[in-house]
Amino acid sequence: MDGNGRWATARHLPRAAGHSRGVDAVRSTIETCARFGVEYLTLFAFSSENWRRPADEVSLLMRLFVSSLQREVGRLVENGVRMRVVGQVHSLEPELRGLIEEAERRTAGNDRLNLTVCASYGGRWDIVQAAAALQAGAVRAGRTIEIDEQQFASHLALGFAPDPDLLIRTGGERRISNFLLWQLAYTELYFTDVLWPDFDAAQLETALGWFAQRERRFGRVAQNSTRS
Repeated sequence: MDGNGRWATARHLPRAAGHSRGVDAVRSTIETCARFGVEYLTLFAFSSENWRRPADEVSLLMRLFVSSLQREVGRLVENGVRMRVVGQVHSLEPELRGLIEEAERRTAGNDRLNLTVCASYGGRWDIVQAAAALQAGAVRAGRTIEIDEQQFASHLALGFAPDPDLLIRTGGERRISNFLLWQLAYTELYFTDVLWPDFDAAQLETALGWFAQRERRFGRVAQNSTRS
């Protein structure tokens, strides 16, 4: 969800205004995904690298996270959305961790849409922590264990979710920036110059329409084709 700061700068507003407007885009995206029957939505809210930003901006983002949880969890419950937060959650402030635990508890019985928020998350961290968990399991068992892709994937932070079908990145950047490195192997990548605060329901519908035209082969030969 890229472009909050640039959106604000272009309007001669403080970066805080862009982040606040970005929360509205999050709400719109969740509602649109639920309406279209999307079962899993993952939002990259705060990366491991984002801790390097100026302290006042990091503090603002954390406050926005707190206020959004306080304001939006009731709406998630009503709309049948289950929320999870994955990442190095232990690095977040105690108040925020408490609100996350409460949100996960209150929405645990919902199944209309599985919403995952990645906070203090990085794809490399995810792979390392999965490997460490498998190693720890082997040590506890007192033996060497054989590891396959399915077993490894189950230890990733999003081991409960299928691999993404579609990645959407706003703001004009053409990279995945350490996001879901393992899971994106066969994901369709959609990049748009639209800044996140301007990414509304119509923009999401455009992205879904683009995805619907893609032929997903997963390494196989295209249908009705003799090409290899």
